[in-house]
Amino acid sequence: MSTHSGSQFDLGSFYSEHHGWLFGWLRRKLGCRDRAADVAHDTFLRILNARDLLSLNEPRAYLTTTAQRLIIDQARRRRIEEAYLAELMMLSAEGETSPSAEQVVAAVEALTRICSALEGLPAKPQRAFLMRYLDGQTHAEIALALSVSTKMIQKYLIRALVHCHEAVHA
Repeated sequence: MSTHSGSQFDLGSFYSEHHGWLFGWLRRKLGCRDRAADVAHDTFLRILNARDLLSLNEPRAYLTTTAQRLIIDQARRRRIEEAYLAELMMLSAEGETSPSAEQVVAAVEALTRICSALEGLPAKPQRAFLMRYLDGQTHAEIALALSVSTKMIQKYLIRALVHCHEAVHA
């Protein structure tokens, strides 16, 4: 691969060699030229921030994996944002005051981070965590909804908190 000069990674050469291919792959996958350009750009930005580029033996596999993760992240963020905005619409229909644009962005960012931190956790501990810390339900209410004991809810919550701690500090 010509992106190495001695022991230094040449991002310019890497970009020149692979951008066209990645853009074409993304355009076919996403069916939208503009989204493909955005994801390709974000992919190279993420690679620029990667630590171990010298051991990049399969650049196209690395690019597609990185791009696919970005697409998944964007879809997750879009679902979270849509759900949050739907809740805001319900609140405003009930006469509640609407948050500022900055508060909406901050809330969506926080929800996205929470969603990422919970990734990989089994469904019941995830639901217990969300019901407790986002919905404010008691252990008894969660236990009833999940058809388990309150002791099990405590275990689920501990598991979720440990999982989140590890995800944040990974």
